[in-house]
Amino acid sequence: MPIRVQNSLPARKVIEDENIFTMDENRAMSQDIRPLEIAILNLMPLKEATEVQMLRSLSNTPLQVNITFLTTSSYVGKNTAKSHLDQFYLTFNDIKTRRFDGLIITGAPVELMDFEEVAYWDELCRVMEWSKTNVTSTLHICWGAQAGIYYHYGINKEPLAKKMFGVFEHHVYKRREPLVRGFDDVFMVPHSRHTTVSPELIHNNDELTVLADSSEAGICMVMAKEGRQIFVFGHLEYDRMTLDEEYRRDLNKGLPIDMPRNYYPNNDPSMRPELTWRSHCNIMYSNWLNYYVYQVTPYVL
Repeated sequence: MPIRVQNSLPARKVIEDENIFTMDENRAMSQDIRPLEIAILNLMPLKEATEVQMLRSLSNTPLQVNITFLTTSSYVGKNTAKSHLDQFYLTFNDIKTRRFDGLIITGAPVELMDFEEVAYWDELCRVMEWSKTNVTSTLHICWGAQAGIYYHYGINKEPLAKKMFGVFEHHVYKRREPLVRGFDDVFMVPHSRHTTVSPELIHNNDELTVLADSSEAGICMVMAKEGRQIFVFGHLEYDRMTLDEEYRRDLNKGLPIDMPRNYYPNNDPSMRPELTWRSHCNIMYSNWLNYYVYQVTPYVL
């Protein structure tokens, strides 16, 4: 997909080195086409790594896409340079009068806190309320999915006895739904979280449709309002080495952490993990852009 980002965004060089096609601003301006406008509210602390993961995940469709990265104004993390945020990010106040074809709300490392205790919770609530009228489809990921399903449907997260950490087998339901079109019956998804949501509460809500779940990791994909809101509780966008980096980070900090399950060959952390989820990641994001954004969004925003 021709992803249009600022010419100097560091993530652009990374994905171009992976032979993923991006389009510079000058070429994009010369094309007689109405590109999709996608906003990404990046709540992750390592924003540049998440930028690469998101752009890679959105790269498998012929549609032209303009990307707008958003950050919170009520909380500024310490892991990304202010110069990077100033150059490549906007805040909700900058875009609240605009309309977007799609919005992605990422995960965040705040899941052990009550939602209302999160520094930017009020701001996030304003974004989610605004998305009801100003966004064609919103994709919520991991903690973003837990926050979204709590805000929109009142289903709170629950603590796990042990961190859900590894790559887990999932099964597809509602195969006729376009989001999982092209999926195998069984597919793998990385998870890295300390909390979950109640399958019973989701199944008992007539406004929510479960599209995929796991006997180990729980519900993975949920859809509402014909795709206006989509909740994915895992991390299909993760790189091959993301769980490895999280594992070694926690080991170095002396934190209690089990080896990620179903990840290292022969459960040997010295071996390179096998990438078993990338194809389904590409399918899901391509399906989201095509069926829930492009096919239904108005030509004139």
